[in-house]
Amino acid sequence: MKAALYEIPVRRIDHAETTLGEFEGKVLLIVNVASQCGLTPQYEGLEKLHERYRDRGLAVLGFPANEFGAQEPGTDEEIQQFCSTSYGVEFPMFEKIVVKGEGQHPLYAHLTHAIPKAEADAESGLRKTLEGYGLLSGEAHDILWNFEKFLVDREGKVVARFAPDVTPGDPRVTRAIEAALG
Repeated sequence: MKAALYEIPVRRIDHAETTLGEFEGKVLLIVNVASQCGLTPQYEGLEKLHERYRDRGLAVLGFPANEFGAQEPGTDEEIQQFCSTSYGVEFPMFEKIVVKGEGQHPLYAHLTHAIPKAEADAESGLRKTLEGYGLLSGEAHDILWNFEKFLVDREGKVVARFAPDVTPGDPRVTRAIEAALG
């Protein structure tokens, strides 16, 4: 039976309609991204993961979102241009969506309910910093900030969730990818 995740409609950044069924049988690293965030340099690490593992079946998927400090204000075309010229991003990018709160895209409703809490880096203090600025809101299972990462296995099951402060090159991420790839 096809996993529900694969039925979710999405639009590529060029506005082409598709579903995640396009990636069925692959391991997915799904990330909400932003171009004007202190974590934006993670694009480089995401592209490295894409280059390192794509031939083994990993697909890194970027979903721009503007909920966190309005750090993704551009159009889809501007986002695509920025990612391409600034970070050489070649992994699939999708249209800007809502990842938290009212109007949340069905993909992110699925992901956040599958694994309600992200593995975080306690030493970075991202949650504490956001709390100090009054930037935490919503439910406990909600996306914390830009660059939260979800790992989906080849069968469409969400198997890991990493907080924004866990970088793409973190051993926890690469170990989880390796395990999912088999």
